[in-house]
Amino acid sequence: MASLYDVLGISIGASCVEIKAAYRKLARTCHPDVVAMNQKESSAHQFMIIQSAYSTLSDPEKRAQYDRDNRYRRSSTMASMAGKSHTFSCAGGSGRKWETDQCW
Repeated sequence: MASLYDVLGISIGASCVEIKAAYRKLARTCHPDVVAMNQKESSAHQFMIIQSAYSTLSDPEKRAQYDRDNRYRRSSTMASMAGKSHTFSCAGGSGRKWETDQCW
């Protein structure tokens, strides 16, 4: 099962602005009112999943609870990425590289 972050196509450290932008982008392409008639049913289901992901991740309390409930998934993902250089989004969007920041 895809995480809510995967549904919206964002990273775990995404800001509220990034979450909202990802949701709006998906809503413009997946909303049942904008797709072809033959795709409305599948689009409606997909849009409900997107709406649910946005509802959870845009609310700080719901997001924190979701992250606590799914921390095992994050830790296994981080373990599989060990040894690679990654950019993590911080509260100012500094875009720092982990490998260069660990030795300051």
